[in-house]
Formats: sequence, C-alpha cells, structure tokens
Amino acid sequence: MSQPENLRDPRIVAVANQKGGVGKTTTAINLGAGLVEQGKKVLVVDLDPQGNASTGLGVAPEDREYTTYDLLLDEIDPSLVIQATQIKNLSIVPANVDLSSADLELASNDNRLQILRSKLRSPQMVALGFDYILIDCPPSLNLLTVNAMVAANSVLVPLQSEFFALEGLSQLMLTIREVRQSANPDLRIEGIVLTMYDARNNLSQQVEADARENLGDLVFRTIVPRNVRVSEAPSFAIPVLDYDPQSKGAMAYRSLAEEFLKKHEPAIA
Repeated sequence: MSQPENLRDPRIVAVANQKGGVGKTTTAINLGAGLVEQGKKVLVVDLDPQGNASTGLGVAPEDREYTTYDLLLDEIDPSLVIQATQIKNLSIVPANVDLSSADLELASNDNRLQILRSKLRSPQMVALGFDYILIDCPPSLNLLTVNAMVAANSVLVPLQSEFFALEGLSQLMLTIREVRQSANPDLRIEGIVLTMYDARNNLSQQVEADARENLGDLVFRTIVPRNVRVSEAPSFAIPVLDYDPQSKGAMAYRSLAEEFLKKHEPAIA
C-alpha cells in the first residue's frame, strides 16, 4: 500500500535531564496529553528501565509483551511495540527492567548510537502518522540517553526549581554539544521548562531568575507549579489533564503544549 502523500516525519523530542526526580516522566506524559488536546497524534517512548511513563499511562507490567528493549535490540516492526492508552491518539512504547541491560548489549554494536534513530525514523514508523514522538529518557547520560539525542530533533529539559538545579545542567549541555558535533548535527535545545515551582518560596524565584538570566529565551514562559494533583494522577494511570482538568498543574501543562506548538506551528494562536 502506498504511503499517503500528506504524511510527514514526526518531530522527535527527547525529554532529558541526568538528575532524577525533576519531572521528566510527568512532563513527557502531560505534554503528550496537552498536544493531543490540540489535535495532534502523539507517541511516548519509555526509555527508562523503571517504566514509570508506562505505568503512568495505564500499561500494567504484565501487559508489556513487547517493549523498548525489543525495539532497540530485535528486528521487530515498530507497530508491534506500540500500545494504545486510555487517551485517544496518545500511544506508548512501554519499558520494563529488561531495558537496564540494553547498555551492555548495545556496547558491542558498531552502530550503537544510531539504533533508536533508525527505528523511530523508519518508513514503517512514519507510516503510522504520529505528529510528535516524546522520548522519556532515563536519569543518566548513558548510552540510552545518547541514543535518544541522536534520534531526536531536539531536547526538552525539565528543570526542578531547587538548589543546585543549574549546576547539573552544564553536563547535559556538554553532552548535547558532543552529540551535535558527532552523530546528530541538527540536534537543538527545544527549551528548559521549570517544574515543581513554588511561588511562595524565595529559592524557586531565584532559580527562575538565574535560569532566565543565563539561558534567556531557551526557558519556556510556562512554569509548572508544585501541585498535588500532578502527583496524584500517576496512581490513577492517567495524565493530570484528564485526572483534574482544572487543576493548576493541568492548566500549566496545557499552556506548555500551546507554547510548544507555537514554536513549530506559528499559525496556532
């Protein structure tokens, strides 16, 4: 069957920060849900062996027959590893603990940095018609994260509004620069999104001020507040946009999706 002429390559965004607990998975899930609300078809690729994005989108461990591990290490059609979620037009490639051994198994492959890129940019994947692919990276700068950066068009960095937040950013920026100089010259920084922000806290305000002073327009205007609804939503296996659509957290991620789209589709008002 011939491919429809209006299909275009999906935009691939790696959601990355080597520091854990900064809101990577929460951002991948809820930005994806926000993009779906805007009429987009979105795939989340869970690249973290903890599999939190998979759990957060309702894929139970026993239902993960095919995972990101299979996508990376087996000759398998991408459509077999993609699972629908409860949210229409939001799909996921789930992960489980098998992925923790992928680093070692990939190390002996001469093409180890390009494997995820070859799968996510394959004609079979393009034919599935996703507008955006969001990769939820593990909390380290390992071979999996580098694979994500080589596959991606851009890197989105969640930055927790806490002490030392900016210090870890320099190593991540260095890794992005190295990937750009070697395996993916077109890679760019999508932006920095401040997460877990507490407006009553002087430290949060100082982190924001420092980030905007040092990184300028790379910092999204949208700020994701510390919000109990955001924390509760994963236990119900749905994005906060569906769990409590009017909560501050949901409104923030909805705003982030709109701001994100304006960068790529300026006609959207």
